[in-house]
Amino acid sequence: MNKLYVDYIAGQLKIASWQVEHCISLFEEGATVPFISRYRKERTGAMDEMQVAETRHYFLKFTDLEKRKAAIIQSIEEQGKLTDELRSSIEGETDAQTVEDLYLPYRPKRRTRASIAKEKGLEPLAEKIWNAQSVSPQSDAKAFIGGEVGSVDDALAGARDIIAEKISDCQTVRSQLRDLYSRWGTISSKVSKGKEENEEASKYENYFDFSQKLDKIPSHRLLAMLRAADQGYLSVKMEVVPEYAMERIEKKIFDGKRRYSGSCREEIIRAAEDSYKRLLHPSIENEVIASAKEKADIEAIRVFGENLRELLLAPPVGEKRTLAIDPGFRTGCKVVCLDAQGNLLHNDVIYPHPPVNEKIAAMKKISNLMEVYRIEVVAIGNGTAGRETEAFIQKMGVPEGVRVYSVSEDGASVYSASDAAREEFPDYDVTVRGAVSIGRRLMDPLAELVKIDPKSIGVGQYQHDVDQVLLKSRLDETVESCVNSVGVNLNTASSHLLSYVSGIGPALAKNIVDYRTQYGPFSSRNQLLQVKRLGEKVFEQCAGFLRIPGAANPLDNSAVHPERYSLVEKMASDSGVSLTDFLNSPEVRENVDLKRYVCQGTGMITLGDIMSEIAKRGRDPRGTIKVFEFSPEIRSIEDLREGMVLPGIVTNVTAFGAFVDIGIHENGLIHISQMADQYVSDPSKVLKVHQHLEARVISVDLQKKRIGLSLRGLTR
Repeated sequence: MNKLYVDYIAGQLKIASWQVEHCISLFEEGATVPFISRYRKERTGAMDEMQVAETRHYFLKFTDLEKRKAAIIQSIEEQGKLTDELRSSIEGETDAQTVEDLYLPYRPKRRTRASIAKEKGLEPLAEKIWNAQSVSPQSDAKAFIGGEVGSVDDALAGARDIIAEKISDCQTVRSQLRDLYSRWGTISSKVSKGKEENEEASKYENYFDFSQKLDKIPSHRLLAMLRAADQGYLSVKMEVVPEYAMERIEKKIFDGKRRYSGSCREEIIRAAEDSYKRLLHPSIENEVIASAKEKADIEAIRVFGENLRELLLAPPVGEKRTLAIDPGFRTGCKVVCLDAQGNLLHNDVIYPHPPVNEKIAAMKKISNLMEVYRIEVVAIGNGTAGRETEAFIQKMGVPEGVRVYSVSEDGASVYSASDAAREEFPDYDVTVRGAVSIGRRLMDPLAELVKIDPKSIGVGQYQHDVDQVLLKSRLDETVESCVNSVGVNLNTASSHLLSYVSGIGPALAKNIVDYRTQYGPFSSRNQLLQVKRLGEKVFEQCAGFLRIPGAANPLDNSAVHPERYSLVEKMASDSGVSLTDFLNSPEVRENVDLKRYVCQGTGMITLGDIMSEIAKRGRDPRGTIKVFEFSPEIRSIEDLREGMVLPGIVTNVTAFGAFVDIGIHENGLIHISQMADQYVSDPSKVLKVHQHLEARVISVDLQKKRIGLSLRGLTR
């Protein structure tokens, strides 16, 4: 990649240029972000996963920019207007907007007032005025009267149109105005005429007459305003002091050149004023709002990604025989029994709640299922009738050692109606599939949630308003990062889960599952090379992230890459023990002098990682799940009183606060101003999705079903 881009990336990430060069080389060789950040630390100077991911974003961005530059240069060259200076300016830019500004004077345009004036032959007059070569523009204009030019005023107006477009196309003028609008501009909104009483528009009443400096407005406010504008409820505009804008334009036009005086200067200023009002302001306004939205999108996507990561990496209950319940009132509670691997063994329906109220029958059925299928844990969906069902199960009593968990239902209905669910359970309806999903979420949240579009999981903010391509890219990266950081059981993982493993993808994931179905469980990582279309390069990328519990080679159930097996075996041999004893003996490993094993491609960083991975071999990095209990006195919003301190679980974190499940239908909101006794700039730095906490009720709005919570004055 061009050194210009390499140095830019290095500067942005505050790392050395050689690190960027090596990282990009690895991408060009087909390496993935997880593989590079985990297994190529020597080559990149130990760049972390975030730095590697950002380098990849810049790499793709600048690859596209280079293609755009080539197209622009070719276009200008074909017009016969390409100079060495212009080529150098374009090739030396890293900012896409500046590249487009440089191209603007040469970009083919629709018919404009300036092009019409040129057709009338007024370009020589405009050039004479622009270059201050006219003593009297009015006198010079007489020579252009004739045909469609009926008077001196017509000629001068046409010349000004040409000059106005020239000013509008000037890269330095646009850059100056963009800076002015971005730093000093105010964005404002007004309710659209006739929408004042609209019920949908009332959601945006805070923005019916609103204004704030663009560089101070929080991302969530900007996205809310722009969403309302798209829906026709608001009009949004940018404002700056016109005099300041004209001051910057004139400074760039005249640039201290004294020859601009008298009549030429007056004509150019008139053209500049017209250029600003008619061309520059609308254009720069749109550009700056679009740029601000892009930044707001990135911030919203960042928060979404962090929430998703916390959700995906929630501790699993593990391989436990599970009874899962999808609660309901009128239609009953759907019950499924799953084995320790998540396979469906039985499904049924109970009716313990009104209007049916078959409590005794429900108790008998649940007790029987627990005994027959030797149930170890119970998963209850947290949606409609969730609290009531949990209370019913707790009241009837469960066998000693059986734990009862409340599980988020967000997205379960999306999965149950998906092609993947229909393919797995073609003979069962959506209610059974939904209950299975709830149970599997408890067993392994990551393995189950990867089957659902992240936008349906319920942890985003304005996800339908942000750049959808960027959103998908970032969320896919988050899922990929989580999957590879945990590792995947090669013999039990679904094709959905396998598709997120480094280097694999959907097609190869299906091939792996097909191979497993035909030949049985994998006995070693090397067996992957027998899978259709899985070659050496893919094996290199994926092998370290796949686990085989009980494999003949115990390293196959670790994050140690196969390319380092011989190194570990040599350490064991040199220590005078077997590989198994070496892996199971911390005392033996402590006596290893790692410096003896430094070789090409394997430095102290990699050797340290290998020893660390051996020490935690087979251990799930996600921790241990905890049973959570809501306040038993609170069943509905009507039970709430200001001042109550209640236990809750964070369900979503946004730029303005966090939503908390306190065990009733409505979630409470901890506004950013109520998160701590001190100032909080970023809620995601204080609270995380799935975090357990206690919060004080500070407001209850029964009409709007809104609950205000606070952490101020409480220790956590």
